[in-house]
Amino acid sequence: MRGLAAASRAFDLDGIRPGRGESSKAMKFQRHNAIRDLVAKSPVSNQDELRRKLRRRGFEVTQATLSRDIHELRLSKGPGGYALPNGNGNGGGTLEDDAPPSVREMLESFGMRVQQAMNQVIVRTVMGGAQPVAASLDYEEWPDVVGTIAGDDTVLVICPDQRRAGEVEARLRKILES
Repeated sequence: MRGLAAASRAFDLDGIRPGRGESSKAMKFQRHNAIRDLVAKSPVSNQDELRRKLRRRGFEVTQATLSRDIHELRLSKGPGGYALPNGNGNGGGTLEDDAPPSVREMLESFGMRVQQAMNQVIVRTVMGGAQPVAASLDYEEWPDVVGTIAGDDTVLVICPDQRRAGEVEARLRKILES
């Protein structure tokens, strides 16, 4: 039976265990509300801190679930920790509010400079800004971008060739300079 429980945890996509009595949608709604409340009321500097605060409120979540929640809630991370979109805590209610932030929004918030290196583009951001910038590029699925890798303040954007890397660099630079 132990193997079955481990397998169940391995495929836990909503951050809850089967048999808890509440639907995953209801639990997710409650968890999102708790995250909004925590971020609105006190500084939360990283995912581990947020996970501990959620645990104190009765929400056991995996790191993967918490990452998805942060993305779905459109939280941004800056020098002071996580922040709610548009500085409010109500989370909105329209479908437009559920869309992740655009590359333009992320670069305006976190971007500092852009540089091409062969078939790659390096995007420098403020500390903690690389992940949201990379996620926005991944989400928008630019045809000239093969993939991204993000550290704390640097995003590596991989393109199929030098020509397309130059085009991506020009597009990102235009956003940064606007």
